[in-house]
Amino acid sequence: MITSDVQEEKSPLENKKEKLTLIRPMTMFLIPLLLSNVLQSIGQVFSMIIVGKWLGENALAAISAFFPLFFFLVSFIIGIGSGSSILIGQAFGAKLDERLKAIVGTTLSFTFILSIALAIFGNIFIEDLLRLIGTPENILPVSVKYATVLFWSIPVMFIYMVYTTLMRGIGDSKTPFYFLIISTVLNVSLLPLFVFGWFGIPKLGIYGAAYASSISTILTCIALFIYLYKTKHPLRLNSSIRKYLRIDTDLLKLLLELGIPTSINMVFLSISEIAVITFVNQYGSEATASYGVVNQIVSYVQMPSICIGIAVSIFAAQSIGANQFERLNQVVKIGLFLNYALSGLFILLTYLFSKPLLNLFLTSHSTMTIANGLLMITVWGYLILGHSFILTSTMRSSGTVLWPTLISIFVIWCIEVPVAYLLSNYTSLGMKGIWVGYPIAFIVGLGLNYFYYKLFWKKKRLARLVV
Repeated sequence: MITSDVQEEKSPLENKKEKLTLIRPMTMFLIPLLLSNVLQSIGQVFSMIIVGKWLGENALAAISAFFPLFFFLVSFIIGIGSGSSILIGQAFGAKLDERLKAIVGTTLSFTFILSIALAIFGNIFIEDLLRLIGTPENILPVSVKYATVLFWSIPVMFIYMVYTTLMRGIGDSKTPFYFLIISTVLNVSLLPLFVFGWFGIPKLGIYGAAYASSISTILTCIALFIYLYKTKHPLRLNSSIRKYLRIDTDLLKLLLELGIPTSINMVFLSISEIAVITFVNQYGSEATASYGVVNQIVSYVQMPSICIGIAVSIFAAQSIGANQFERLNQVVKIGLFLNYALSGLFILLTYLFSKPLLNLFLTSHSTMTIANGLLMITVWGYLILGHSFILTSTMRSSGTVLWPTLISIFVIWCIEVPVAYLLSNYTSLGMKGIWVGYPIAFIVGLGLNYFYYKLFWKKKRLARLVV
């Protein structure tokens, strides 16, 4: 632990110069990160287009029914990745090389053990879990088999996810981007081969999408480790890092202190998505397919704000590690500007081209009508959510994770889910009422986060740091 006071405010001219010096590195970090997320989604979108257009909307619904559960089971690893990025960023900013290697070793070791446990758990209980959330019987067997394929690839998938997170923690967003290009090309190339059985490959149908995703991830992960070793990357898995491939209990404790609140937040978020899809499933498989497609489009809308939040978190953590606390206000301001500029553009394009976008996935007019109505209701709220991401990312970079997590859980379970349930079951809105809960929750969340950020976190003067 280190304690420190925030330095005195600079003059407006000095602040302007500081802002200009930060815009370039933050933008250069953000561009590959944003492109990485776009590429990652391209594979998912291509998969859903193939499945929805050629295999039918029941197949699309089968995939859509599974992903909230998959997100629930991987939520913990997302939190661990978040905690490790904070520690890596601060250690890198403070130039503590040995500590950085120890963080890498502990994170990888713990991730591997956890991923094995989740793969086994998921394969044993997936059918029971899908039944629990009311998955329609006509798509249940397909969902179970699809999920089984993906679960066995979880250990490699998690290692790949965590390693790219660690690289971004030291400011390297280009290398993950380059290898995501490889992963996407592989996924898009393998998908039709496995789905349709081209060139003598067995025709796997919907399950081909799962095999294509798994194989492309495994091959990319292998290629990444070879590349890092050959180019002598700072995080290459050489002997100096391999000797740290064990669990350092003190570091693990610190990692969990930072990661568990985020994991809990992700778990509650994923449970809320399970609750939402339970509400949606009551309206039949067309509604389930609409839910899946809208979620896919929303993932693109959300992408800029998520990437900006990651960039803010990394630059804030590095500033804290280097004791450059005066940069934090500028990091936040740049993050907010980028959020409203980029997210606003994505949202505007979604409103203008919603029907052509939905037409990529869907063939049924009734399903498309449902999906378009849901999209119109919810998409604008992600601009508000992006603002919250900037504030919570800044606070988390200093080690303040508890209150942002509690606020998020409160908003999800005391605002979003109850509003969705009440409006969908007790008003004439029906299924549309489920989606009204999202923007309402985003607005309440921003208000609470801003209140805590302004009146409590800033007054603490970053007294608690984790390096």
